[in-house]
Amino acid sequence: MKLFYYSMVLICLMLGMTSFSNTYEPEFAVCTSVSNYPLLKATGYQYVESNVAYLMPDKSDAEFQEHLDEIKRLNARVISCTSFIPGSLPLIGPEAKQDEAVVWADSALRRAGMANIPYIVFGSGKARNVPENVSKGQATEQFIAFCRKIAPLAKKYNVTVVIEPLNRAETNLVNSLEEGARIVEAVNHPNLKLLCDIYHMMREDEPASEIVKYGKYIRHCHIAEREERTSPGTKGDDFRLYFKALKEIGYKGCVSIECRWKDLPQEIQPALSYMQEQFRSL
Repeated sequence: MKLFYYSMVLICLMLGMTSFSNTYEPEFAVCTSVSNYPLLKATGYQYVESNVAYLMPDKSDAEFQEHLDEIKRLNARVISCTSFIPGSLPLIGPEAKQDEAVVWADSALRRAGMANIPYIVFGSGKARNVPENVSKGQATEQFIAFCRKIAPLAKKYNVTVVIEPLNRAETNLVNSLEEGARIVEAVNHPNLKLLCDIYHMMREDEPASEIVKYGKYIRHCHIAEREERTSPGTKGDDFRLYFKALKEIGYKGCVSIECRWKDLPQEIQPALSYMQEQFRSL
């Protein structure tokens, strides 16, 4: 009798776990101004994603305080900031300004810590672009060297830097999850991880299976439609293979829309519904 009872309990627990896995979906965000957070929240998004310029890395703490005050006033949940290193601070080649870039990164990461922003997105295609007179191998080593300098800073301020693979129209270094994963593995630091951007993956014809392959490194996700970087649902792109891959790795992070908005207030609700419908159909 006891054996039957415990067997039934186990079956119920397993059914409960299955139900959770089938209904679970990530949280969603929009890359836009922090001032738009109340609109996003009212629409059903959990976060806003800003830009590193919002952290004012080259300004004083007194000047930055107004942005901290805005976050507090709006009770805004800021998941991340994009555009980590400006193009004026190249990281690759003989003209690299890595020392200056480290100073910039330290300020940005410190401010992110002050604002309780958990992630900084390391896209920065122009800053990491490889000049013609530099080999891919040399460029990769330079990029790894820079990441090794900033990873301990990220840890110091309780922030995780996520490397964003970009399509080849935007940069010629780190164009796939595989390349990004190799950087993460070489640096081997808990505060340097990987972002999967479904838009860039589609532009590069990168299969969704790569998310599964490198899922242990993925901490954040971006999305937009392939052809014109429109918001989800505008053209009707099918993201289900990528969402299925995120489910397969047990992704519990955020999916953030980084697109070209034509009318943000009108588009954000249909975009959210479209993503949720595709995610829940799996």
